[in-house]
Amino acid sequence: MSTSHKRIWVGVDAGKGHHWAVAVDADGETLFSTKVINDEAQILTLIETARERADEVRWAVDISGRASTLLLALLVANGQRVVYVPGRTVNRMSGAYRGEAKTDAKDAKVIADQASMRRDFAPLETPPGLVSTLQLLTNHRADLIADRVRLINRLRDLLVGICPALERAFDYSAAKGPVVMLTEYQTPAALRRIGVKRLTTWLERRKVRGASDVAAKAVEAAQSQQTALPGEKRAAKLVCDLAHQLLALDERIKDNDREIRETFRTDDRAEIIESMPGMGPILGAEFVAIVGDLGGYKDAGRLASHAGLAPVARDSGRRTGNYHRPKRYNRRLRHIFYMSAQTSMMRPGPSRDYYLKKRSEGLLHTQALLSLARRRVDVLWAMLRDKRLFTSAPPVTQAA
Repeated sequence: MSTSHKRIWVGVDAGKGHHWAVAVDADGETLFSTKVINDEAQILTLIETARERADEVRWAVDISGRASTLLLALLVANGQRVVYVPGRTVNRMSGAYRGEAKTDAKDAKVIADQASMRRDFAPLETPPGLVSTLQLLTNHRADLIADRVRLINRLRDLLVGICPALERAFDYSAAKGPVVMLTEYQTPAALRRIGVKRLTTWLERRKVRGASDVAAKAVEAAQSQQTALPGEKRAAKLVCDLAHQLLALDERIKDNDREIRETFRTDDRAEIIESMPGMGPILGAEFVAIVGDLGGYKDAGRLASHAGLAPVARDSGRRTGNYHRPKRYNRRLRHIFYMSAQTSMMRPGPSRDYYLKKRSEGLLHTQALLSLARRRVDVLWAMLRDKRLFTSAPPVTQAA
């Protein structure tokens, strides 16, 4: 069957329920604009329709997450080339088009036009099963941690309305013992009645570490307040419920972390990544979930740029050499390198030596950590490239 165009570009404004696809030719003329339900049959029909219109079809999408998973899987399975056009680009370029309306069709047209004009968009491929699994597990862990923070904040807010001294006595986000205590004793009167000795025994039966210290602090806080505050009984029931939820959530987080570790360590690169000081299995799993097989990065500089660790020039006229922190980067990837740098610099070794060197040069703590994080990007890149474990000294090469 003959085709009327040599090459066309299809922009897809992806969504959960449906997508909108617009095809343009080399002159920017719209060939078709259609709504596509997020369904296998309709997506396959779209692919065939595009193939019938040109010898070569190039696709572009604005979402690379779960909403476009089926679309991307079918495109890759059918041998189609797909690139990712960031939503920020679509939003900025929409203002250059006629009219102020914002529709799915207009966004898809912008995506197609940008894909036809630019060649620097990152190609998209279906991630391997291991990477997809780690993406699901690490994203779920982030949701669980966010839920835990909300529960602790609500618990502390309720405790202030019962006994402010008891709320101040413990760090409920870091210690399990006080949370266990709150499942049974929440009010000053209840804590005074049970006393330090019996409360210690009660906590020890529940295998709480430092039970005597927890009991002593709790009873001391209770003795500082003799007044029962309004709504205390109802607030105490809510605190009890939140404490049970928090303990159950901690168990879910532990199970999730165990699954992440087991899945991550099936990767051939896991041993290399974990050998680097500060890079444990959780940070390592998040790193693999974001970067995949590193095929999308030309060198360590590109990886550092994606993590927001490479300064961006802001020159104008005679003003040159002016660098600033980038605004567009992956926050989670930056967090990984920042946290690993902070952990590694706390122990003796090359990371701490480099950190102290930067501090002696006048850099602030955060600046020195970011500088160390940038250096560690190069080190990790070299380790993965050469498939070797981390060593505190550079490898020695034998003279010929």
